[in-house]
Amino acid sequence: MTYKQTLRYLFSALPMFQRIGAVAYKANLDNTIAIDNLLSNPHKNFVSIHVAGTNGKGSTSHFLASILQEAGYKVGLYTSPHLKDFRERIKINGKKIAQKYVVDFVEIHKNSFEKIQPSFFEMTVGLAFQYFADKKVDFAIVETGLGGRLDSTNIISPILSVITNISLDHQNLLGPTLQHIAKEKAGIIKQNTPIVIGETQEEIKTVFETFAKSKKAPIYFADKKYKASNVKYLSDKKLQLVLSIKKDKQIFIENVKSELLGLYQQKNIPTVLQAVEILQSQGLKISKQNCKNGIAKVIENTGLLGRWQVLQNKPLVIADIGHNEGGIKEVLQQIKKTKHQHLNFVMGVVSDKDIEKIMKLLPKKASYYFCKPNIPRGLDSATLTEKAKLSGINGVDCKTVKKAIAMAKKQADNNDLIFVGGSAFVVAEAI
Repeated sequence: MTYKQTLRYLFSALPMFQRIGAVAYKANLDNTIAIDNLLSNPHKNFVSIHVAGTNGKGSTSHFLASILQEAGYKVGLYTSPHLKDFRERIKINGKKIAQKYVVDFVEIHKNSFEKIQPSFFEMTVGLAFQYFADKKVDFAIVETGLGGRLDSTNIISPILSVITNISLDHQNLLGPTLQHIAKEKAGIIKQNTPIVIGETQEEIKTVFETFAKSKKAPIYFADKKYKASNVKYLSDKKLQLVLSIKKDKQIFIENVKSELLGLYQQKNIPTVLQAVEILQSQGLKISKQNCKNGIAKVIENTGLLGRWQVLQNKPLVIADIGHNEGGIKEVLQQIKKTKHQHLNFVMGVVSDKDIEKIMKLLPKKASYYFCKPNIPRGLDSATLTEKAKLSGINGVDCKTVKKAIAMAKKQADNNDLIFVGGSAFVVAEAI
């Protein structure tokens, strides 16, 4: 098979949550364990760091990978979903897995997989773990897909676990409340293994403390020790987010520059630095300069896409993958702080989101262009337009992402802001 034929097989033959939703979700680790056994347990042949959370886990994973790269380590990075190319999910030192490796892996194991009948995600985890083992990475940063306890990545025994935050998302699979979701995410906490919690949320703090105590896992709440201060934007050759970090209320690192422009990075960066401190205590050689460089060069080092990404100026076009209640709230705070004359919002969502709740968050004084992301799970744009109208938001049904962006650009003045989001799949088409 060619690479394109291999992708067609993977996308069509294996149930894929990103495309079809809950029917592709497996509420156990049986298939993952079967694949891992088939591959002779590759996850035991590399050192891992596990990252979960509702929002920020992708940025946090990429920051950690970038910092470790700057410290001279060979770093595997497993994340999801991909935006443009399947191979974005599996990288070593920012370089995507080779097309040939993907093709060969599928051809070798295709018959065995058809007996196991894994989901797309289960197969991809097996591919990633085999690749990291074969390439002898020093560390692998492994981001969970959905939840934690029953996530396919949760067969690893990491040296450190990180949970960024908890927000309402995938309630049909993870449970209806923050407490339910926190318990699922807490499933990545392992025996005697440090756990970093990025944000202290009082209503679920005891969930993590109870889990950690039961596992004898040292627990660290990053925002109790590390805080961002003096947050601003600097426009030199390119726009950068600049901030200083306080540790125990004293300046720890000054003028940290980030290519990731979202203000929510002031929550992720302290989480990352708390994780780095623990890794240093375990013997890793990571300097403050490695941290500064890793944060500053995260896009260059890892190829991260879709986080408050500027696609165009005049008018300013920005895309961000924030798609649940917590993510949308962060995006709207950022929009408020971004200088613009009028907001033009290109929006598409997937069908299992709580649309009514999200619509209540959106500003009424904006122009909306509704669309359907080009996946089976995408919500029909006419339905989205009607649901928006019931919430007091009038917009244009543009059908496709491409048409929605074109119409927004046609209507916008040079000093306007065009924001593209609502779903990672809308952003994927935009960029």
